[in-house]
Amino acid sequence: MYEDNDIAAVERAMVTIRRRQSRRALAKLQEAYGPEHDVLDVIEGASGPVTVSTVAGALSVDQPRASRLVAAAVTAGLVRREADQADGRRSRLLLTEAGRAALEQAHRARQAMFARAMAGWPAGERAEFARLLTRFVEDTGRLTHGLAPDEQHGDDEHDHHAGVADGSEA
Repeated sequence: MYEDNDIAAVERAMVTIRRRQSRRALAKLQEAYGPEHDVLDVIEGASGPVTVSTVAGALSVDQPRASRLVAAAVTAGLVRREADQADGRRSRLLLTEAGRAALEQAHRARQAMFARAMAGWPAGERAEFARLLTRFVEDTGRLTHGLAPDEQHGDDEHDHHAGVADGSEA
């Protein structure tokens, strides 16, 4: 057992979040939201072209599972494939209008739930939680990618972050 009670409390909270996510408890609150919708979050959060391989890596699933998720998103009309101009053997994945609308609906539903959960929190605590959670997600992301948390930035950089990154690392 880890001796730092704060670290142990964070670990318990993260395990609880992971269990709820694995049961897709938050997604169940959103109308017509299935696992293929995770592809939309990947496309939205990507800094470059998205392929099935990008989806597999971002969601930590194997290539066949990512292919099935992408195919379901395409069938649902949320995503379309476009030939990659740099490599004709690959397809880039792009959001359709329906995909953008689904993402907006998902953002509204998730943010409404988070707002309800923090309804009694003072504004300063919400802002501090957002800042610290963003920092935590970024730092754990760097660790999972083999970099020390402070290798890419100084502590003062965290002060200008307003939102949580993609969240796929936690």
